[in-house]
Amino acid sequence: MWSIPNLLTSFRILLIPVFLVVFYLPIEHAHFYAALVFVIAAITDGLDGYIARKLEQHTKFGAFLDPVADKIMVAAALIAVVEYHNTLWITIPALVIISRELIISALREWMAEIGKRDSVAVSTLGKVKTTAQMVALTGLLWSANTFVIALGTIALYIAAILTFWSMYLYLTAAWADLTHDS
Repeated sequence: MWSIPNLLTSFRILLIPVFLVVFYLPIEHAHFYAALVFVIAAITDGLDGYIARKLEQHTKFGAFLDPVADKIMVAAALIAVVEYHNTLWITIPALVIISRELIISALREWMAEIGKRDSVAVSTLGKVKTTAQMVALTGLLWSANTFVIALGTIALYIAAILTFWSMYLYLTAAWADLTHDS
């Protein structure tokens, strides 16, 4: 159970409150340090999967914990960004991203119940979406200057569009099962 990938995932979960505390510290460069903690957490997200594949250390516990850690990390960052920037232009794509995560989590759970979990497995588009989210959130957390905020906002909209598109693809793949009444 306590393989290297699972330890990295657990470490990522432990970084979430650290990230939030640092973000709200009344010190100079707090947002930079919070963005740095967020980047470290994001790196562990990619690293745990790579190590699990490379060392063949896949576990059921890891398969459960990894997506939970990702969703909590992204939700915490989105909430902090929405609260800090306090604008509809950040709130709308953040709501799209959080809503999609809830919908797809429910869809995956339901598809697993009917034995068709593989129909809604993570795709390459999902990985690109996650990368766009991490770039967007890093920029918006850091908020170093207008350019970084604009770049983060653009990346957030790209992530929201990819989020919506991947949700559409997942729902389309599951549509026959969702609408088939037996």
